[in-house]
Amino acid sequence: MQLIPFNRKKEHKTDPELLEDFLKNRDIEILGELYSRYMYLIYGVCLKYFKEPEKSKDAVIELFEKVQTQIQKHEVKNFKSWVYVVTKNHCLMELRKTKTGEMILVSSNEELANFMENETELHPIDKGPDKKLETALNRCIEKLKAEQKKCIRLFYYENKCYREIAGLLKLDEKKVKSFIQNGKRNLKICLEKQK
Repeated sequence: MQLIPFNRKKEHKTDPELLEDFLKNRDIEILGELYSRYMYLIYGVCLKYFKEPEKSKDAVIELFEKVQTQIQKHEVKNFKSWVYVVTKNHCLMELRKTKTGEMILVSSNEELANFMENETELHPIDKGPDKKLETALNRCIEKLKAEQKKCIRLFYYENKCYREIAGLLKLDEKKVKSFIQNGKRNLKICLEKQK
């Protein structure tokens, strides 16, 4: 699949070297070379969510434009992991536009910035829409402590960041983060019991 034609450089550089070169020189060909290494991964993620090859190919091209702007706003340690999250979020946002009233989970900027390099799926709650999972999840959310429940709903259902939740609930940001982490752990335990 040759969606975006980029000239391959003769010398083979690592991802971090290409990323550093791009950030220093702002040369779109350098970013194109780095991006082209993961086009199959990006296409695969898009196909998983959209289930349409043509729409997925279009998304790969759209995502290259998005990556150009987003990469300058984040400290990217692992390009492959970062582009996976950007791709997943793009797909979920597109699905959100077409499917109203469904729970769509999107990572916050903080999650992107602190993304763990060795994990692509962080938790069952971070996965895409699934009716069975959604029903089980709602049941488990109802069992959470009040603060955890509010934070989880605002974070995942309304896509609020820690700062916004802290403002809405008049809590410290660290408390919000703690409630979300503990809530996710409790949800995981609850979901595993329902299997």
